[in-house]
Amino acid sequence: MKQRRADKIAANATMMLETQRYQQGCRRVAGVDEVGRGPLAGPVTAAAVILDPARPIAGLNDSKQLSAATREALFTEIAAKGEVAVAFLPADVIDRINIRQASLLAMRRAVEALNTPPDFALIDGRDVPPGLPCAAQAIIGGDAISASIAAASIVAKVLRDRLMARAGAEWPGYGFENHAGYGTPLHKAAIARLGPCPIHRLSFAPFRNGTP
Repeated sequence: MKQRRADKIAANATMMLETQRYQQGCRRVAGVDEVGRGPLAGPVTAAAVILDPARPIAGLNDSKQLSAATREALFTEIAAKGEVAVAFLPADVIDRINIRQASLLAMRRAVEALNTPPDFALIDGRDVPPGLPCAAQAIIGGDAISASIAAASIVAKVLRDRLMARAGAEWPGYGFENHAGYGTPLHKAAIARLGPCPIHRLSFAPFRNGTP
């Protein structure tokens, strides 16, 4: 109950930014966000979501401000009411082009994966990914402001967490199902004991420096 109350208090993303674009003639406005920049393992994951203003979704906010149960419930509603596309870039690509470029590329690919290109994209963060098929605006903290960006953050988080739970079964001993690849003490201890596995990001400091 306490968690549900906290989720309700935190839920403050609105359709204001999307409405501004509708008023300018845009019909399809996508929110775009990514998760997984910081982990030591697993993909960076981006989602693009186009919400239907006639089918509002209550409680949207930055996925980090919501409980896992709330994210799962909202994910189901977003998938039912909105248009969703997702892109994953694995560890070897992150190692090759760096995490910043991988994040931008994942966001671009998520937008490109939508059934029809949007008229405009609202991007969480400082940078607009190069090569988007539409005009776009970068918004720092957009996942707490824009409903469609918040929806994208929820979709990306839920799907990445599910993928990392499966990774925990495929590579047992690392605890991916518990920490999703982030550099927790448990994860670092597992790396020290087992060494890296194929989904670890070898360009990241713990491996680059030779110690977990």
